[in-house]
Amino acid sequence: MTFIYENIDYFKEIFYESEKLISAFDGCIRLELMKDVNNECTFFTISYWQSEEKLNSYRDSYLFKNTWSKVKPLFSEKALAWSLFPDHLK
Repeated sequence: MTFIYENIDYFKEIFYESEKLISAFDGCIRLELMKDVNNECTFFTISYWQSEEKLNSYRDSYLFKNTWSKVKPLFSEKALAWSLFPDHLK
């Protein structure tokens, strides 16, 4: 996620307010916020889920929709997302 510079502090505020709720969501194993070493406006959230079904349940939840509605207007460009699973589970 790449943010307009002036929106970074507000994004962090939203993230840290939501972090405990997201981490406590059924199926969430771990949630991390990472920052690009070369661009102070670019951040990544990395979350670990018990299953794709649990992740999709979160994506369909009020918590996700409410948080996303606050974060999305802060971007300077369209956000990208990937769902990844360990190669040995294929």
